[in-house]
Amino acid sequence: MFGATKDFLGKPAPAGYIAGLGRGATGFTTRSDIGPAREGPTEADIARLQEQAKRKAAENGDDDDERFQDPDNETGLFNTAPYEADDEEADQIYDAIDAKLDERRKARREAREKEMQEKLDRERPKIQAQFADLKRGLNAVSTEEWESLPEVGNIAGRNRKKATLREKFAPPNGLATPAPGSMTNFREIGEANKQVLGMRLDRMADSASGKTTIDPKGYLTGLNSVVVKSAAEIGDLKRARDLLKSVINTNPKHAPGWIAAARLEEHAGKLTDARQIIDKGCAECPKAEDIWLEAARLNNVENAKRILANAVKQIPQSVKIWLHAAQLETAAKAKKTVLRRALDYVPNSVKLWKTAVELEDDPDNARILLARAVELVPLSVELWIALARLETYENARKVLNKATKTIPTSHEIFIAAFCLQEANDQDVERVVANAVRKLSMMESALSRDQWLEEAEKCEKNGFIKTCQAIVRATIGMGIEEADLKSTWMEDAENAIMHQSYGTARAIYAHALRTFPSKKSIWRRAALLEKAHGTKESLEELLERSIKYCPQAEFLWLMGAKERWNGGDVPGARAILDAAFGANPNSEQIWLAAVKLEAENGEHGRAEMLLSKAREKADTMKVWMKSAVLERQLGKINEALQLLDQGLVKYPTADKLWMIRGQILVDRGDTQKARENYIKALKSCPKSVPLWILASRLEEKAGLLTKARALLDKARLLNPKTPDLWLESVRIELRGSNANFGRTQMAKALQECPTSGLLWAESVWLETRAQRKGKIVDALKKSENSAHVLITAARLFWSDRQVEKARSWFLRAEKADSDLGDAWAWHYKFEVEHGDETRKQELVMRCKAAEPRHGEYWQAVAKDLKSAGKPLNEILVLAAASLPPNTVA
Repeated sequence: MFGATKDFLGKPAPAGYIAGLGRGATGFTTRSDIGPAREGPTEADIARLQEQAKRKAAENGDDDDERFQDPDNETGLFNTAPYEADDEEADQIYDAIDAKLDERRKARREAREKEMQEKLDRERPKIQAQFADLKRGLNAVSTEEWESLPEVGNIAGRNRKKATLREKFAPPNGLATPAPGSMTNFREIGEANKQVLGMRLDRMADSASGKTTIDPKGYLTGLNSVVVKSAAEIGDLKRARDLLKSVINTNPKHAPGWIAAARLEEHAGKLTDARQIIDKGCAECPKAEDIWLEAARLNNVENAKRILANAVKQIPQSVKIWLHAAQLETAAKAKKTVLRRALDYVPNSVKLWKTAVELEDDPDNARILLARAVELVPLSVELWIALARLETYENARKVLNKATKTIPTSHEIFIAAFCLQEANDQDVERVVANAVRKLSMMESALSRDQWLEEAEKCEKNGFIKTCQAIVRATIGMGIEEADLKSTWMEDAENAIMHQSYGTARAIYAHALRTFPSKKSIWRRAALLEKAHGTKESLEELLERSIKYCPQAEFLWLMGAKERWNGGDVPGARAILDAAFGANPNSEQIWLAAVKLEAENGEHGRAEMLLSKAREKADTMKVWMKSAVLERQLGKINEALQLLDQGLVKYPTADKLWMIRGQILVDRGDTQKARENYIKALKSCPKSVPLWILASRLEEKAGLLTKARALLDKARLLNPKTPDLWLESVRIELRGSNANFGRTQMAKALQECPTSGLLWAESVWLETRAQRKGKIVDALKKSENSAHVLITAARLFWSDRQVEKARSWFLRAEKADSDLGDAWAWHYKFEVEHGDETRKQELVMRCKAAEPRHGEYWQAVAKDLKSAGKPLNEILVLAAASLPPNTVA
């Protein structure tokens, strides 16, 4: 058996045979095959053999595609199963859950992505961001400098460019060569032109009379306004038309298919075809209300009325069809007739009853309709409440009582009863408490947050007593005793955010009855009354507060200030006298009393109060105010004596050293002032204003080098301090050394890259053409800095973009309301471009903000000449002290 000779051995191979052809091998010729070697198979032979191999594999069932099928793809398993409504509902639920989870994680994901991006930008900054400043600096390169740049030595690329240009034979603006295999279908374009003509004729058809009217003058010119569809659009319409035709033929009882087909023809401009299709759909699907409504929409009013008349015969219970039929009527009487006919067929439709009642002008007729409506639809809360509003007080009470028995779980009916009681000056508190107790025993009871929302709604509708009663009855529901205060404060803040100040006031009032000795609650309530209450309510609240919290200095001072602002100086003085009895060692009360007397011209009383304060409230601030008052009164020697005594007790009080140095400079004693600053800097090396004052003293004396040295030493002891860097830049600018000043600014921005103060100053060091680019960088680096926002507003101001400048000034106010310079610049702008109303509004906002800081603001506010002046005058003086808004 093993020695048998194979039949094919020694025989020639078949024609065209190639070993391994089924595995993808191809014929080839070697050097040894030259001569007697035969040619390999042709491409046709290879294709034929491969086709045979495929057929044989298919007959043997060797198709391996099923092995690689996605197990999650159910096409192969369930492609015959119907897609039912419950499947669609399940898919919608899963999609909603996914969307909710994604929304819940959105804020954290975005914050994490932002943090990662910022970290990446810091670690691996883009070259574009690194060299943005240098690229803008190229604007200053002259033409001669550009031309003097050396040329690139490698010219290989130039030769390639020339060779490429020589290969282009088509003109640059010539027609594009069509892609291989694509041809323009001129027949479809011709059909498109015919369709355009048909569309135009259809639009001019008079469907009411069945005649066609054509305007001979405007027809040809009117064709110019018709948008000719491209070949691709026409092809899409044909495919959609064929698809919808298949849908209709497959399931002619499917109304959405008819509607889609009609809308397709409407979109194509064939309104007549659309009407014919929808008419056939109405015949095939007479019980589908959507198809009747679509047919009415596609026709004019008269035809739509006839269509809806047929529709109500087929679907007399359809509320949508009846309402649409009523809308088509123009006369009120006809509308009422249609609706009353509809109520005969659908007597339990709330929407029909509401529409019918809204059409009634006579309250008696509306009352009759609503009385009948609540009999037929007794579970409609809206109808019961509407009927109660049309009745008298006694009848309305009966209606609402009957409604609460019919629908005992409806809180809306109870709230309507509360409002009815308040509108007729009846007791609301007891009614609300009883209703809340009844509703809380039911399964559908409202939560505490929902009751507070209802209280806010009552406040918005003008029922303040109802709002307060609901708050008192529900504010403590479901809260642990330990969490009462924090929860109530959060509720009040939420109400204030919603501008529901009455609700917040009621929450504070209830909290104060529960915690009468909590100073923080009194403070919040007082601030609410100051911002949104009346003068009388604020004074009454403050009088009650100091009885329960006599040690609360803030409440005493607030009460005295309100009396003082109201012109009642004796009343303010009486409050402060009482405050001394409760807080004899309070620094704030002593200083408030001194300020009251000093600004009202009672300097003797102010000096006496400060003398007592230095004994009973011996603080640095008391000594400073004492020295300042003596300096304002011109008693320089007494002021220096007080400063010397105060510095013995408080040697690290930098403000005492600064006042002493300023007095010595004003007297012209430069040497003593220098000695004063030397001692001060030894005692207070971290005080930045002291270093700046000492530097300015040396600069004023002409010792510019020494002034620079002081600032350098200050920066070493106080690194990353923008104020010191800014002074270093300005000292160079004042010394006419602008180039070195720019160098200092570059170093400053490297050490303090997010300082809005430095970025704002750096903008003005650039040329006018480069400032816009610089302000963009400043806004990116220093987020929401008031200094940068002011600079941006000033740039818009210089470009005469008034509204943009005003909006940026407003942004600066909101960014830092304590910065007086923002208010001063805005006021100066309104003086030039605004009117009197805008200026007065600005002054009122400034008074409410009470700014205290700012370079120009403090220079004016702390000037001895400004002592005792009101804030509005300081605002005007600060605006006048500002430099011009230069554009150079």
